[in-house]
Amino acid sequence: EVQLVESGGGLVQPGGSLRLSCAASGFTFSTTTMSWVRQAPGKGREWIAAIYSDFREYYANSVKGRFTISRDNAKNTVYLQMDNLKPKDTAVYYCATMEGGIIDYWGQGIQVTVSS
Repeated sequence: EVQLVESGGGLVQPGGSLRLSCAASGFTFSTTTMSWVRQAPGKGREWIAAIYSDFREYYANSVKGRFTISRDNAKNTVYLQMDNLKPKDTAVYYCATMEGGIIDYWGQGIQVTVSS
């Protein structure tokens, strides 16, 4: 059974940083493309970052230069380092697996709130 468990969310002030983690199990993590997707209040889901098995990274323009995705295959964990956070980054953040460019498994999501 595929399991994706996010952690590290919470409340942060504008300009601050958070690091999200996603612990994965139930599949071969090292060969799987991993993504982060977010959903802001009242909006649809937005893909924001992906990291491939060869460690290539891709980002949405909305987070490029502020967010960094990384992976630790020894720990079956993917991370999202979020710097210079803005109120518009407030959302539920989801870890997900990707196959052929399509999201196929989702975590339960974790809340990130950016507010003073």
